Amino acid sequence: MTSITPLSIPEVLLITPKRHGDARGWFAETWSRRSLAAAGADHDFVQDNQAFNAKAGTVRGLHFQNAPHPQAKLVRVLRGEIFDVAVDIRPGSPTFGQWVGARLTAEGGEQLLVPRGFAHGYQTLTDGCELAYKVDGDYAPQTEGSLLWNDPEVGIAWPWDGEVILSDKDRVAPRLKDMPAASF
Repeated sequence: MTSITPLSIPEVLLITPKRHGDARGWFAETWSRRSLAAAGADHDFVQDNQAFNAKAGTVRGLHFQNAPHPQAKLVRVLRGEIFDVAVDIRPGSPTFGQWVGARLTAEGGEQLLVPRGFAHGYQTLTDGCELAYKVDGDYAPQTEGSLLWNDPEVGIAWPWDGEVILSDKDRVAPRLKDMPAASF
């Protein structure tokens, strides 16, 4: 029913729900605890979030929450297209500092499961881009952390080559080598 594909960092999953369509349109099951648990990803999602981005080239992230309030995220696009990224920031991980990314589109219905222990961010590739995502931990601003979106040592290959739109917070986030050790 749903295609679940581990990326090059296998804890990050690309999930593509099957769409069942007819002349009226289509239906898709966008989240199933049973399907994800069978793929080794059992999450108790506690909150749904939605984000709107007016302009293509907007970068949000790379964000995470430390213990005792870490968050896993299940991200999907409702309108438009993004390049979604997860960076492994788990101390001692064999893939520490490595990143994976995937294009997520409203048309294709792809989703990215970003586990706890990863900094998450995305770049919008269309104007008027809208996302929805589930998180498995409550928002706790006192535990927030961030990683510089274009840290040259991480080397994310962002696809947008035009002007990048950033928040002040994301513009001054630390590089990985300067970031305090995260805990999850």
